[in-house]
Amino acid sequence: MAVPDTRRPAGVGGRRAGRAQVDAAVRTGAGGLLWAALLLVTFWWAAGGGVQDLAGWASGLTSAGRLTGLLASVLLLVQVLLMARVPVLEHAFGQDRLARTHRLVGFTSFTLMLAHVGLITWGYAAGELARTPATLWDLTVDYPGMLLAGAGTACLVVVVATSVRAARRRLRYESWHLLHLYAYLGVGLALPHQLWTGQEFQSSPAATVFWWGLWVAAAGAVLVWRVGLPLWRNARHRLRVTAVVPEDDGVVSVHLTGRRLDRLRAEAGQFFTWRFLTGPGWSRGHPYSLSAAPDGRGLRITAGLVGDGSAALTALRPGTRVLVEGPHGRLSARARTRPRIALIGAGVGVAPLRALAEELDYAPGDAVLLYRFRDRPLFDAEFAALAAERGLRVLYLPGSRRAPDSWLGAGVGGVDDLTALTSWVPDVAERDVYVCGPEAWAEAVHRTTAAAGLPADRFHVESFGW
Repeated sequence: MAVPDTRRPAGVGGRRAGRAQVDAAVRTGAGGLLWAALLLVTFWWAAGGGVQDLAGWASGLTSAGRLTGLLASVLLLVQVLLMARVPVLEHAFGQDRLARTHRLVGFTSFTLMLAHVGLITWGYAAGELARTPATLWDLTVDYPGMLLAGAGTACLVVVVATSVRAARRRLRYESWHLLHLYAYLGVGLALPHQLWTGQEFQSSPAATVFWWGLWVAAAGAVLVWRVGLPLWRNARHRLRVTAVVPEDDGVVSVHLTGRRLDRLRAEAGQFFTWRFLTGPGWSRGHPYSLSAAPDGRGLRITAGLVGDGSAALTALRPGTRVLVEGPHGRLSARARTRPRIALIGAGVGVAPLRALAEELDYAPGDAVLLYRFRDRPLFDAEFAALAAERGLRVLYLPGSRRAPDSWLGAGVGGVDDLTALTSWVPDVAERDVYVCGPEAWAEAVHRTTAAAGLPADRFHVESFGW
């Protein structure tokens, strides 16, 4: 356990606050670049006669179809970049926020793509709706790259259909993750059509450089950060299992070691995507957070046995080789801007908070943990040690959620969530708040902290949603 340290966090307001400010600047810059790209392709569309073509019915349909296709193409490549594990974006947004933005951009791109297909086909059919099906067939069969584009569209339909919230509830995470990889195939199959038949792609040297640059950036990001970097890290660190320890009914911790782990650059609160080389199914990745602060010698993860991947953790044996992607996530010291912190967790979601309570700098009494659980708390002995050695305040909130709109356990009593929070942590609005638990539960915590006056940029969350 760490040596007690009663000093104020040396970097808060300096280096740590500086990282948060850099991340805020990156978020602003990324949003600005996205809007600039969308406005640029709209300008090229207008400069190429797009506005004038709107004067006619058939030409207007075709022109609108061109514009929706251009916007869809930009957003399609942006959503690839969002999930390409680009470090500067991950540091600035975190995986939760990137995933939500990716989903929004993806649905918008897909809608624009469907509008592009419908409007272009209708326009080529001279504006006659009855001729549209036959025209669509002719375009698909006769135009260069259209068969590939049709196949790519089918792949994207599968991805979008399985990304709808109702469909995700019916799928195992492993199945959803595998189906989601078809998005890369869909994007790749769309490229020939855009290059061969898209006049805006070749309308000027600037447009050609822009589109090729965007395609190369998306493909390069995937190859470097989703393929190359994980391969290099796994060859360098050679992780393997050292022990599997039951923590509670349906909860286990996996201890791991490897080479040069001090150079892994992992921080408490972050997560990795894990692949345990145990036989069939090893290629399916499973995201688990670190449940202990990385010390350069070993790692620990803790998971509830709720799916095929997590249930298989109990069968792991010492010496099992492990492949990882990461570290990912912004639920770490990087997001911190205040000396005092509040950690709020539910169930096994307390795992990354346990790591944060160990690694973060804080004076005695400046860190408080609110932990809701059903039967008995995880890591109770470790939290007791942190309380004794570091001055961590621990408040246990036993029981299942007392109501769908409450994040508190049934054992708390009848007091409302806001009153309870402000009585336990009167200065919660002056702290950084780290939260981990089921998505709906975390949203309830967010509503309460917002009502208590906590700014949105100091609410840091890692949810179980996918």
